Amino acid sequence: MGYLFTSESVSEGHPDKVADQISDALVDRFLAYDPQSKTACETMVTTGQVVVVGEVKSKAYVDVPEVARQVINKIGYTKSEYQFDASSCGILSALHEQSEDINRGVDGAAQVDPMNQGAGDQGMMFGYACKDTDSYMPLPLDLSHRLLLALAEIRREGKEMTYLRPDSKSQVTVEYDDNGNPLRIHTIVISTQHDEFLPDDKAMLDQIYADVKNILLPRVFNADAKIKALLDDKLILWVNPTGKFVIGGPHGDSGLTGRKIIVDTYGGKGAHGGGAFSGKDPSKVDRSAAYAARHIAKNLVAAGVADEMLIQVSYAIGVAEPVNIYVNTYGKSNVAISDGEIAQKVAEIFDLRPKAIEERLQLRKPIYTETAAYGHFGREPQKITKHFRSRYEGDIDIEVELFTWEKLDYVDKVKTAFGL
Repeated sequence: MGYLFTSESVSEGHPDKVADQISDALVDRFLAYDPQSKTACETMVTTGQVVVVGEVKSKAYVDVPEVARQVINKIGYTKSEYQFDASSCGILSALHEQSEDINRGVDGAAQVDPMNQGAGDQGMMFGYACKDTDSYMPLPLDLSHRLLLALAEIRREGKEMTYLRPDSKSQVTVEYDDNGNPLRIHTIVISTQHDEFLPDDKAMLDQIYADVKNILLPRVFNADAKIKALLDDKLILWVNPTGKFVIGGPHGDSGLTGRKIIVDTYGGKGAHGGGAFSGKDPSKVDRSAAYAARHIAKNLVAAGVADEMLIQVSYAIGVAEPVNIYVNTYGKSNVAISDGEIAQKVAEIFDLRPKAIEERLQLRKPIYTETAAYGHFGREPQKITKHFRSRYEGDIDIEVELFTWEKLDYVDKVKTAFGL
C-alpha cells in the first residue's frame, strides 16, 4: 500500500521569512566589506517593529536600519495600512562583539594553518537528495516552493490577482507508491494575504479560489509536463480555508529568524540537525556543513550511487575534522558495498574541514540573502553581480555565484571512486 507525504512552504512576506531575510542581508553586507567577518545575527519582527540581536566580529561598519528597510521594501511591505512598512517601522539594533571564547576556538588553530580553522559550534548537520525531481529534491516541498514563487511573480506583475499582499503559505500532499515513486498530487493548500473585500466576504473567497485554480496552478503546472501529469480530477484544493486573510505579515504574527528550518531544507524528508542557517557566516557549521552535506548527497545520487541518500556530519566546537560521517541509502543503494563503506569513500572524496568547505563552495562571499526565502536547496547555481551601497564604506560591485552547493561538479569523481 502506498502512502501520502506533505510539505509546506512560506513566502518572502511571511513574518519568519522577513526576519530571515533581514538577518542574511546583514551577513551579506558584512561579508561584502570584510570577507572575514564573523556574524550571528537574529531578527524579530512584529507590528511596526524590528529588533536585531547577535554578535559580530568585523572590520566593516553596517547601518543596520538601512539594510533592514531595504529588505522590507523589496519584499513589498510599503503601505502603512499593513501596520508594518519599510518607511515607518522602528528598528532596534542590539548587535555586539563576538565572544572571545568562541573566536578562540574558530581562529586559534588557523593562525598556524588556515585549513585547521575550528568548527564554530558543535552539532550535527544533514544533507539529503532523491530522484523525485530534476533538482533531486522531494516533490512536495519543490511544488510548495514553486507555487509561492509564482504567486509572488503574479503579485509583482500587478496585472492579475491585484489584491495580493506579501504574506502567503502553501502546502502540498503527494501520493507515493510502495517503492516511493510519486503517483499523483493529492492535496494543495494555498493561504494568501489579500486586500479588504467589502462588503461581500463570500464573493471575495470565491474569486480568490477561482484565481488560484485558473491563474496560479496553470502557471506552475503547465510549465512542467512531468509535474502536470501528476494532476488529476481527484485533486483536493483548499484556498484560504479559514476565510479572510487581510491581517498578515508581522502585524498578524511575530516573526523570528530560524523558525522555518524545515521549509529551508527538505520539507520533513530525510532529517534536520536543528540548527538554523540565516544570520550565520560560514564558520558556523550549522550552515556551511549542511550545504556541504547537500552537495555530497546530490552528487552521489546524480552519479548513481543510490536513488535516495541522507548524509550526516557532526563537529566539536574548535575542531576542524568532523566527528563522524554517516550515510543512509534507505535500501536504495546501487553499489555492492555497505552504507558504512560509502561513508568511508565520502571522507576520501570530500574534505569536510570548515575552511575547506568555505573554499570549495565559495562561501565567504555575500551570497546569502537569496537563500533566505523559498528554500536553501534545489535552486539552480547562478552567477550574478551584486551591488552594495554604503555612505560609510562606499559603493562596490561583487561577482558571486549563488547556490554553489547545488552544482553537480563531483559526479565524475564519484563515479570513478565507486567504479560506476
